Amino acid sequence: MGNLENAKKVGLRNKKTDKIIAVYPNEVSGTDEEISKIVKDWYYMQNCSAEEKLTLSYVDSLTDEEIKSHK
Repeated sequence: MGNLENAKKVGLRNKKTDKIIAVYPNEVSGTDEEISKIVKDWYYMQNCSAEEKLTLSYVDSLTDEEIKSHK
């Protein structure tokens, strides 16, 4: 079982700084690979020029406190 499979809320983080780039607005389910693809595809659809950011990011579970502080 992966780290994302039981996550309620997920988002993208910067690989170097671990700062949140974006919060995925919906609940997700599936394997870690499926969830990562869903979130990255969603982010790409929001901003087609985000391709470089996507290569420098990873999908991670987020806490409510992190989401509040990101807004």
